[in-house]
Amino acid sequence: MTKKPNENDVVFIQALAELLSAQDLTEIEVNRLYGEDNSLNVRISKTQNVVHMAAAPAAPLAAAAPAAPAPAPATPAEAPAAIEDPAAHPGAVTSPMVGTVYLQAEPGSPPFITVGAKVSEGDTILIIEAMKTMNQIPAPKAGTVTRILVEDSAAVEFGSPLVIIE
Repeated sequence: MTKKPNENDVVFIQALAELLSAQDLTEIEVNRLYGEDNSLNVRISKTQNVVHMAAAPAAPLAAAAPAAPAPAPATPAEAPAAIEDPAAHPGAVTSPMVGTVYLQAEPGSPPFITVGAKVSEGDTILIIEAMKTMNQIPAPKAGTVTRILVEDSAAVEFGSPLVIIE
């Protein structure tokens, strides 16, 4: 029951990746059955939305900078560095796996955390679905949630910053 890579599978996966970019999609998942004991499961996703969300607060800062001509060179240089690398923040909680993040237990239920919420060490702060398994992500320390860096149902990569707890 050894699975040998098939040249047609490689071509198919490359075509899916091109379709992902051409149609500006964020995720494609395909399950192909070749026979009873032979199948191909492919999931391709882009994580641009995580980067986009981290960069979104930069627009108001950049818009405010031209209003004050004197400090303009210093402000843009400092602001993007703080915004671009939230993973360097000492209170950053990063993703332990690749998957889809959910901020609530099920659709329509209240979110696990909100900005300003107090959490205790071990409290569930979100769920990451990986390989059809729901993984509860606990708070690594007690504190206050100051930022939520991901959107509900967004794809996340290993090490991506999820929230800031101070």
